[in-house]
Amino acid sequence: MFQQRIKLRERRRGFHLITEEVLKALPQIREIRTGIFQVFIQHTSASLTINENADPTVRQDFEMYFNKSVRENDPDYVHDYEGADDMPAHLKASILGTSVLIPVNEGRLALGVWQGIYLCEHRNRGGERNLVITAWGN
Repeated sequence: MFQQRIKLRERRRGFHLITEEVLKALPQIREIRTGIFQVFIQHTSASLTINENADPTVRQDFEMYFNKSVRENDPDYVHDYEGADDMPAHLKASILGTSVLIPVNEGRLALGVWQGIYLCEHRNRGGERNLVITAWGN
């Protein structure tokens, strides 16, 4: 079992591929023939998901969709202490989730050809983001 904590640099609001950063942080994955790889984000206003890793318009459309679905400045929000993006960021993070699990096969992530790991930054100024990356298997 291997585990590493990493801090991602601050990114603008949106959906960002982080697959390479995550893999670089845990090179011991190469020692696992069959196993599981988990990435967990330690925040409530950002999330993780797996999706298209080639065409950047997919990431733009993700941002557009979530902004339409979970609107800012809703007068019914009570939790808005940190601005208009505060409660919407929490809701988006809950919808997408705090972790991803990926099978490991022969020392590599068993992602599909067009799949990558996204950091989903839901705040205008979210700051650095902390991840815990864990891999286990044999």
